Amino acid sequence: MDLDNILGSKISSLPMRYLGLPLGTLSKSSLIWNGVIKKIERRLAGWEMIYLSRGGIITLIKSTLSNCPSYFLSLFPLPAGMACRIERIFHNFLCGAGLGKIGSSI
Repeated sequence: MDLDNILGSKISSLPMRYLGLPLGTLSKSSLIWNGVIKKIERRLAGWEMIYLSRGGIITLIKSTLSNCPSYFLSLFPLPAGMACRIERIFHNFLCGAGLGKIGSSI
């Protein structure tokens, strides 16, 4: 009897996702960071800019949004282009560009 049948697990092959991280892909590829970018944009879409003060926006960026890439950084190096892209999203949000302009500036 196979061990996977005994444990009730499933055997997969690479590439696959484990705990939200893509495994078996090129670690220097910028494509793996697109999920992080989309997650940041989704979180920004839920906030109404008119209800946030400048301090509230800065707190949101520092405490919530900047932690999104941290989990990926535990496994993958951040390409310089992706770092600039994330910073641009934060800057546009801070300046009040709104999500429509954030999406078009990327």
